[in-house]
Amino acid sequence: MLPEPIQQCIDAFSRLPGIGPKTAARLTFFLLRTQEGDLSIKLADALTNLLTGTDTCPDCFNMMSSNQERCRVCSNSERDQGIICVVEEPLDVAALERTSGYQGLYHVLHGALSPVEGIVPEDLKIKELLDRVQRGEIKEVIIATNPSMEGDATGMYMQQQLEAYDLKVTRLARGLPMGGDLEYADQNTLLRALMGRQEME
Repeated sequence: MLPEPIQQCIDAFSRLPGIGPKTAARLTFFLLRTQEGDLSIKLADALTNLLTGTDTCPDCFNMMSSNQERCRVCSNSERDQGIICVVEEPLDVAALERTSGYQGLYHVLHGALSPVEGIVPEDLKIKELLDRVQRGEIKEVIIATNPSMEGDATGMYMQQQLEAYDLKVTRLARGLPMGGDLEYADQNTLLRALMGRQEME
């Protein structure tokens, strides 16, 4: 019933994660009605540039501009070259960088192990991580996968693979959030907070 260009736009939006048919239709009609006539053109240009203007870093597999040889972190000689923080997705790098508390390198896996979804170690950048470690410059690998079943399974698998090398393997601490109340914390969070307790100084 809708004109083909409108239906195509709705179908395209519907394929995005978290966007159902109703939201896709609302977005499409918003673009049609908006007073900013060039918004649709800007969006189209941005999507085109997303494909042509980005690439993955050959060292850490984080996202970078396609005109760069290596990402800004890997090409920064002031970063600690002996530490690698392993994360699942490029957005995790951005989150850690916002803290300004980490000055080492990164390695982006581009996912996590998930037998249900058919994601196996060969689908991730685990072999490339081991290749980086084999060069002998790395002293510590920080496993910063998400606190989920898939993230934990990925972390445990990497830990087993890294046991063959002379380096320190650590995991991000987990526990209670700042300002949180014990009574509202779930059992797993409380258990991890107890297991990860530290001596008071």
